[in-house]
Order: sequence, then C-alpha cells, then structure tokens
Amino acid sequence: MRPESPTYCDWVAIELSATNRLGLFVPRGLAHGFQTLTPAAEVHYQISVRYEPNAARGVRWNDPRFGIEWPPAERIISARDRAFPDFVS
Repeated sequence: MRPESPTYCDWVAIELSATNRLGLFVPRGLAHGFQTLTPAAEVHYQISVRYEPNAARGVRWNDPRFGIEWPPAERIISARDRAFPDFVS
C-alpha cells in the first residue's frame, strides 16, 4: 500500500499452520488478509496502535487490481469487507 515501493500492489501468500509453526509480521503500510483452511482454525493478531473503528479501511478480497489467487473454499466475508470499492492507485 506504499506507492513508492517496487512491490506496490504485489501480493504474497504464506501458509501458517500448527505443523509449520510459523508466524508472520506485517509491517505498517502493508495490507493483509486471512483465509482459514480448516473449520477449527483460530487467527490471533496484534496491532501497533489502539483500534479505532472509524479509522479502519481496507481493500476488497477479490479486487482485480491485486489478482490474489485465494485457495478454493467456501467463504464467509463480512458485509463491510464485501463492500470495499475497487482499489484506485
């Protein structure tokens, strides 16, 4: 989400599991999204500042600008997250 970055609007996928025991640090200025691959998955995350709902923003999970190749799955996506407009860079 940083226009000056050489990887602007690129994406990367990383699988985190109980087996590989990986964690992921997402620096400030990057967008992130999660898709669970099992019914009993739990997602825990921390943010660097106090959560302020009025400051929350995002991009749509299937925005063509990013072309993210999500694993096939039944998806439950909140109305807010489905309603994000196309990303304009």
